[in-house]
Amino acid sequence: MLRTPTGGAGHGTAAAGERAMSIGTVLLQLRDEFPEVTISKIRFLEAEGLIEPQRTPSGYRKFSPADVERLAQVLRMQRDHYLPLKVIREHLDALARGEQAALPSGGGQGDPLDPRWDQAPGAATAARIGRSELLAAAEATEEQLDEWEAYGLIVPATGGSYDAEAVTVARLVADLGRFGLEPRHLRAVKAAAEREAGLVEQIVAPLRRHRNPQTRAHAEATAKELAELSVRLHAALVQSALKVSFH
Repeated sequence: MLRTPTGGAGHGTAAAGERAMSIGTVLLQLRDEFPEVTISKIRFLEAEGLIEPQRTPSGYRKFSPADVERLAQVLRMQRDHYLPLKVIREHLDALARGEQAALPSGGGQGDPLDPRWDQAPGAATAARIGRSELLAAAEATEEQLDEWEAYGLIVPATGGSYDAEAVTVARLVADLGRFGLEPRHLRAVKAAAEREAGLVEQIVAPLRRHRNPQTRAHAEATAKELAELSVRLHAALVQSALKVSFH
């Protein structure tokens, strides 16, 4: 749940007594509901006119609770409906004017990253999404997706559909691309991930081959836990190498 302080104000403004927040604080507040959000994503949405935080005389962004709630609305509409940013901006601006604007229908059937996604009606087809839905989720072009696939960063399933992991990778690759990191730069990251996956597989492979169903189920739980630990270690090592912190 979004940890937004009570009290409200208009978009891009702060009411008297409200405490303005830095972009790092906003990131921490959003992380519970939107674990994939990044500072670059917030800056990108500002550049696209979706949010308008105030600026200090020295240029630092300061977000009001209303700014944070609007940002959360944008992220929910992207996640749950795959709506283009232009459509989201027009919808929120209409609501801000007091108009009764119905939410436009998107191309997706919910968030592929939501664990309940494959339990929705039509689950037989909802487990994967099509190319156009992936492009909408990542805000990418056909040319970008072709390049990601050429470098093996995104791998479509048989028939050209994509799973939830592909959506996550596409969003992150797109965010990194806004900093000038091209797919060729990310080959080393992919290779490192494959090596980590290989280590996990070495540990759980004997369990997966066991005849006991409970042991095989334990293998999947172990693989998930090892993957989470590996991701946390990777993040900690990168932060340590760069001497930066999100706290």
